[in-house]
Amino acid sequence: MEMVVERVVRTYGMMVTLSREEEDTVRKRVLEFVEGKTGDENTIAVEAIKLLRGPKPSRTRRPK
Repeated sequence: MEMVVERVVRTYGMMVTLSREEEDTVRKRVLEFVEGKTGDENTIAVEAIKLLRGPKPSRTRRPK
């Protein structure tokens, strides 16, 4: 899982500018999230990035 954590931190770092301290905090947060997760590493990585980005508004169309 360490590879997944590093991949997520690197990918998230491309989206958001992180200081060294923020990067360490993100790494710890992702490590806590992926502990005990089973399944496809890509799916886990995507879910971890979703966690870091936070809630996003829905992009579904509104009825007219």
